[in-house]
Amino acid sequence: MTDRISILTAQLNPVVGDVSGNLAKARAAIADGRIRGADLVVFPEMFLLGYPPEDLVLKPAAVEACKRALDTLVEDTKSGPAVLVGLPWRQGRKLHNAVALIDEGHLVALRFKHELPNYAVFDEMRVFQPGPVPEIVKWRGIRLGLPICEDIWRETVPQALIDQGAEMMIVINGSPWRRTIERERKTAFSAWFDRWQGRKAMIFVNQVGGQDELVFDGAGFARDSAGETVQRLPAFEEAMDLAVWQRTQTGWSCNSKARAPVVSGLEADWKAMVLALRDYVDKAGFPGVVLGMSGGIDSAISAAIAVDALGPERVWAVMMPSKYTSQESLEDARECAQMLGIRYDIIDVEPAIQAFGSTLAEVFAGKDPDTTEENIQSRARGVVLMALSNKFGPMVLSTGNKSEMAVGYATLYGDMNGGYNALKDVYKTEVFELAWWRNAHPRATGLGPVGQVIPERIITKPPSAELREDQTDQDSLPPYDVLDAILFALVEEERSVRDLVAEGQDEATVRRIENLLYRAEYKRRQAPPGVKIGSKNFGRDRRYPITNRFKSGD
Repeated sequence: MTDRISILTAQLNPVVGDVSGNLAKARAAIADGRIRGADLVVFPEMFLLGYPPEDLVLKPAAVEACKRALDTLVEDTKSGPAVLVGLPWRQGRKLHNAVALIDEGHLVALRFKHELPNYAVFDEMRVFQPGPVPEIVKWRGIRLGLPICEDIWRETVPQALIDQGAEMMIVINGSPWRRTIERERKTAFSAWFDRWQGRKAMIFVNQVGGQDELVFDGAGFARDSAGETVQRLPAFEEAMDLAVWQRTQTGWSCNSKARAPVVSGLEADWKAMVLALRDYVDKAGFPGVVLGMSGGIDSAISAAIAVDALGPERVWAVMMPSKYTSQESLEDARECAQMLGIRYDIIDVEPAIQAFGSTLAEVFAGKDPDTTEENIQSRARGVVLMALSNKFGPMVLSTGNKSEMAVGYATLYGDMNGGYNALKDVYKTEVFELAWWRNAHPRATGLGPVGQVIPERIITKPPSAELREDQTDQDSLPPYDVLDAILFALVEEERSVRDLVAEGQDEATVRRIENLLYRAEYKRRQAPPGVKIGSKNFGRDRRYPITNRFKSGD
């Protein structure tokens, strides 16, 4: 019986579909573990293929590539250490989300995920079949439980493993971040910690990195048999930690130096957006990003996120003035670009706007100017940005916030152009909070400069699209604190108009906002992806019909 075991937690950032690259990353970690005397190296859920694989896992060649990668790791374990790694596995006609324990040149055990999440951003039932309730694994005299992510959030698997006498749970995870995740994990696991206290230990290993609209925070941790947190890895960055576990009369104790602080609030939001953008750009192979710099807060904060993610040398800001662009906006855009240290160009779009006006003059004869002409301005800017992207290679970064996406205060094929939107799940009031936080933060938040990067006037002046004379956002929308409160209730909480009116909101305003929310669904379907920050993002979380006549106040 083994009374002492060294476990290397490998909190790493895989690339979905890059089986050879993920294998190379795993082998490097295993080699490091071998040098450091690890007995076992643990990787996150579905590590060899990357998570979430979505329909890629239905391609037999992808599953077979993972099997060959596992065979390579099996050979590596002949010289130690043992490895615990996640991958897809086909058993007969069934495809499973699996964890493999390999040691001394052998596949010691396979366990399949029993609880397949099928809610919010998850749809594993689409691609995987549930495995049976897993049995414990007896390895080197230790009775291990090997649940996979969702298995530990429900009662069936933990209780079965406890009943079988598991003394240590090693849980591999692809657990995506959102603002509430720390509280959710604590709440979900606390009951099991209490029941395990004095008998069980738990090691939680999580993926880190951005994948399309999701970001994974890592933040792996471990608790000993006394229920104490004895290891905590950093959030939003790769990390490896070797912990030495010792069996005692009261269970398992742990010696680890990893005591990373919990990251929360605006700092967590910022780090999540920075990591998500960095990985989206880098994993897709773009040399950098280009964005329209309007002198407003959304483009300023988007540029700041991009600089922290990619570095100033990979961010290109372009001011595209029209006759409605104020001198103040020109000054603010230039000053912000200088603070960030990024390339800044001015490209006048007024000639293009005039050309469209001339082209359409005959057919528009007798019609008063309206939002059509405003949209032409936005689309002219979109054409410029896409031309720069096509010619020079950087991805266009869209800059709209969640409030605008919700009510359709954005132009298709104009300011909605882009490959990615860092603010897609951030309400306008939160944009302001993030701007103040980033300016005041005393430590480095990424690859950008420390301290103030957004001119204060950008934050304090009334927001405006500047598509007509003396325009402000509040000409068309309620004040953002009112708008965002209504949107949060309608979107995040799925509340009804009656609920909000009963709480004191103006009925006509709420009905108007609900109508705008439903009408803008067709725009959101054509919007670029953006990272999930809150409880319900537009995209994977919220899938409403485009053609929809339901009104909650009816």
